[in-house]
Amino acid sequence: MLRTSSVRVLRDRDEREVHALLDADPVGNVFVSSRLRAVGLDPHQLGAEVWGYVENGAITALCYAGANLVPVNAGPEAIRHFAEHARWQGRRCSSIVGPIPAVTDLWRRLGPHWGPARAIRARQPVLELSGPPLVEPDPLVRRVTMRELGILLPACVAMFTEEVGIPPDGGDGGALYRARVEELVRMGRAFARIEDGRVVFKAEIGAATPEVCQVQGVWVHPELRGRGHSVPGVAAVVAAARADFAPRVTLYVNDYNTPARAAYRRVGFREVDAVMSVLF
Repeated sequence: MLRTSSVRVLRDRDEREVHALLDADPVGNVFVSSRLRAVGLDPHQLGAEVWGYVENGAITALCYAGANLVPVNAGPEAIRHFAEHARWQGRRCSSIVGPIPAVTDLWRRLGPHWGPARAIRARQPVLELSGPPLVEPDPLVRRVTMRELGILLPACVAMFTEEVGIPPDGGDGGALYRARVEELVRMGRAFARIEDGRVVFKAEIGAATPEVCQVQGVWVHPELRGRGHSVPGVAAVVAAARADFAPRVTLYVNDYNTPARAAYRRVGFREVDAVMSVLF
């Protein structure tokens, strides 16, 4: 039989096939799955495109193409096609994130045209906790209210800048980033310990499906680090996440961040996978 393959932008009519692929790896695909469950596949609603690699009429791999370029279930042939499509379209993303083999191959093909990268995080362990935290949660960590958005936002900007290396202004003065933080607060996904108008500890649930949710943006105020806020703070977010969002809680961390990895182990997280990030 003649083998045919192509890449096309997916639409709502492809939803069943897309979610079957995503549900095969609920932890690894939580970001893309969460976005599509919330908004659907329409590019205008999503603010991104989802490309499908189609073999003999069946969708066998995906690539989320928005602020992040995220391959899903993509082997070498799918990656080759996705890279060609990305080259033709031109770089619109600020990062490539996903399984190490897929991102390595994508970057090998795109690097000569899109490079240089500002930073490459070659291995970021993916951690999971599917039971209650092993330590007592901080009772002062709670959901942030909309009235406290102005207190939370500077902490989010500081965390992003520290982690990524540049402020999250995106050339728009930070409007999109502020809107995303506001959305998380409005959805009840932003948690913090706030004392005297200052964020001591914070974290957000950045993605959630009925099965898995992902913690992001874990941060302790620099002047208060080393005082034991991170472990009970993360435990509080995990407890709230399991109660209100999903039974399995995940996050990923830079492999060189030894203190953070030790803190997550104390909470009860274990390593289940690893991803790679290329930052522009």
